[in-house]
Amino acid sequence: MKIALMDSGIGLLAAAAAMRRLRPDADLVISSDPDGMPWGPRTPADLTERAVAVARAAAAHRPDALIVACNTASVHSLPNLRAELEPAIPVIGTVPAIKPAAAAGGRVAIWATPATTGSPYQRGLIRDFAAGVRVTEVPCPGLADAVEHGNEEEVVRAVAAAAALTPPDVTDVVLGCTHYELVDEVIRAALAERTGGAEPVFHGSAEPVAVQALRRIGARPEPGLPRTGGLTVLLSGRPSQLPATALGYAEGRMLVGENTPVA
Repeated sequence: MKIALMDSGIGLLAAAAAMRRLRPDADLVISSDPDGMPWGPRTPADLTERAVAVARAAAAHRPDALIVACNTASVHSLPNLRAELEPAIPVIGTVPAIKPAAAAGGRVAIWATPATTGSPYQRGLIRDFAAGVRVTEVPCPGLADAVEHGNEEEVVRAVAAAAALTPPDVTDVVLGCTHYELVDEVIRAALAERTGGAEPVFHGSAEPVAVQALRRIGARPEPGLPRTGGLTVLLSGRPSQLPATALGYAEGRMLVGENTPVA
């Protein structure tokens, strides 16, 4: 089994680590675009051109499925990526986990990039899956960039700013950018202070999208299998290794076999 994952940068690490946990036997192909990142400020047409190039580089390795581990690319480029690769390679997009977060009927906060916060795309998800639920959209300027570059001080600053905008009675938090899942412990600590120690339920997309990819190819999670899967890294199409910043996160170290797997 071979699963490819794509993103502009290291936000794909969370989904890759989830896939490694669920199927230790799967070969992983990680395709990112350091030459063209960040994708967020690009026009939809420009972003799609970059995303298709990254997807083509991954597709050359003949994966069984491709995970678009990027919310922004999923919003703007998913139809083009599917037209390019399907039906030969199923393409699985990443959607913020608003539906499960709203299911309990509590107070929901959606942490997302400024471009996604308030967008028709996100508002549509709220309308479709969280009608009647109290939802607060929380913009997180600078957080994804700080995570990408491994800038711990900037991560703490950006998280603190977003936590200050989060209602203190929040019960469920949606991490609406794949980068945010890499610093969920920092986010949890900041929100624990904000809520007086009452920890909300966190909803990420990494494991659900990995499970969906397996489902699309008729496979199932088998975390007890021996770890025999390999790792291929492509940086703007060039064979490479995980960048040093990726190894600053538990998910990156797990992928190269260092330390224990992240929970």
